[in-house]
Amino acid sequence: MRVLGVDPGLTRCGVGVVEGVPGRPCTLIAYYVVHTDPDDELPLRLLHLDRSLTDLVAEHRPDAVAVERVFSQHNVRTVMGTAQASGIAVLAGARAGLPVQTYTPSEVKAAVTGSGQADKAQMTMMVTRLLRLPEPPRPADAADALALAICHVWRGGTRSKLAAAAERVRRGGTR
Repeated sequence: MRVLGVDPGLTRCGVGVVEGVPGRPCTLIAYYVVHTDPDDELPLRLLHLDRSLTDLVAEHRPDAVAVERVFSQHNVRTVMGTAQASGIAVLAGARAGLPVQTYTPSEVKAAVTGSGQADKAQMTMMVTRLLRLPEPPRPADAADALALAICHVWRGGTRSKLAAAAERVRRGGTR
């Protein structure tokens, strides 16, 4: 399974692509940080993010997209930009006809480190180790996006299979 993970942000949006199967180490395909200029008008920033994510989905042809779920923050301005970037990421996956799954930061931390309370340094160290990289991916937005992709490979694949099985049972089939 190839997954494109997105750590949404309006100024810096991390994107990571990995391949793997549940229970096995993943393989790094690529990672990026899409930047937008805070001095640009919001519509231009969102358009740039949309085009960049659409291009990356087309280039890497993932099987799924994993996006960090926006959580409440004290700074409303920051959470609004993150939410807008998250919507663009979800849209990019949906437009390509891909399944899109969102994960909370604590879900990703638990999947990658074993603790939902891990800090940035622990997350980066585990992503580096799990992908067998010679050095940590930089900046942290890229490492976070890779963690999202790893989380989806390990948890989302199983979650998707369970949902599909439940849907078959709901429809009266057993296959």
